[in-house]
Parts: sequence; C-alpha cells; structure tokens
Amino acid sequence: METTTFDLAPAAEELRRVLAGVRDAQLCDPTPCEATAVAGLLDHVLGLTLAFRMAAEKVVPGGAPQADAAALPADWRARLPAQLDDLVEAWRKPDAWEGTAEAGGVEMPAPVMAVVALDELVVHGWDLAVATGQEYRPDEESVRRCLEFAESVGDDPEARAGLYGPVVPVPDDAPVLDRLLGQTGRDPAWTAR
Repeated sequence: METTTFDLAPAAEELRRVLAGVRDAQLCDPTPCEATAVAGLLDHVLGLTLAFRMAAEKVVPGGAPQADAAALPADWRARLPAQLDDLVEAWRKPDAWEGTAEAGGVEMPAPVMAVVALDELVVHGWDLAVATGQEYRPDEESVRRCLEFAESVGDDPEARAGLYGPVVPVPDDAPVLDRLLGQTGRDPAWTAR
C-alpha cells in the first residue's frame, strides 16, 4: 500500500509566525475555543506538539494535551518553536508513516494521525491569530488536506465529540479556509471583541 506523505513545515512555520506576534497582555484574551483563553490554547499547543511528535516516533504518550492557562510555562516562547521543529522532523522520517500511531489515547493509521496533527496546527494557528488580531496566511495545500479530513468526519455529534464542535454553515463558494473553519465548528467571522 502506497502512503501519501506531506510536510508539516509550512503549517508549523505559519504557526511560529503567529506565536511571535502574541503579546503578554493578550494571554487572558478569549479565543474561538469556548472558555479557553490565549494562554490555555498555547498550553494546548505545547501538549499537542509533543503528543503528535511522540505519535510519529511510535512512543505512547501518557495522556491527552490539556488547555490550562495556569499550566502555561514561562518559557513557552522558546519551547513552542523548538517543539514545532521536533514535530516537523519526526514526521519527515519514513517510519513515522508506517503502521499505526497513538496520541491523546486514540490509535489510528499513522497517515491519518499525521493529518490530525496538521489539522491541529492549521486550525489552532487560526484560533491564535484571530484571538490576537493577526493576519493568518496558511498554505492552501495544508488547508485543503485538513478540509478533506474535516469533511470526512461528517456531522454526527458522536464522531465529532472531542474533535470538533457542531458544523457552522459556510457557503460552498467561501474561501477554503472559511470552509475548513465551519467544518471544525468555528465561525470564520469570529472576533475577540
């Protein structure tokens, strides 16, 4: 069976750019993720970059990433870029794409896990950008891959539980990023104010 691989670097690089624009005064600001402040979302991204790197390395992590603002370490500005680099490098190894992988207590085929990792980077990159008043410029290939995955989840509440909120209707001719956001339960017009 042939596996289609892809590089997480473009999505990681855009997320890195957004992270550099987060100001300390914004850490308590709301995000599109219900009841999660910027600091909580940053804590979540710290956890997911580690969990999905471990998934690529076939190491079973000890739990699911959280979103706890109080747990955000003081050195997050240095740790997150380093963990993004490690995540990208882990998924560049051919054996990362073989067999199954586990993250957050969920085991699935490794190529699907890679798409979930990509989806986390792209969608949470938007969450952080919009929450902190920044422009978001993800690469279209990554967004299209994530949209295909999000659409495959469907609108069954049970299938979406823990992954996405209810689908937000978005016009079929909307930009691909807006369609992805709607599929993940986000309103593309969301603003912090």
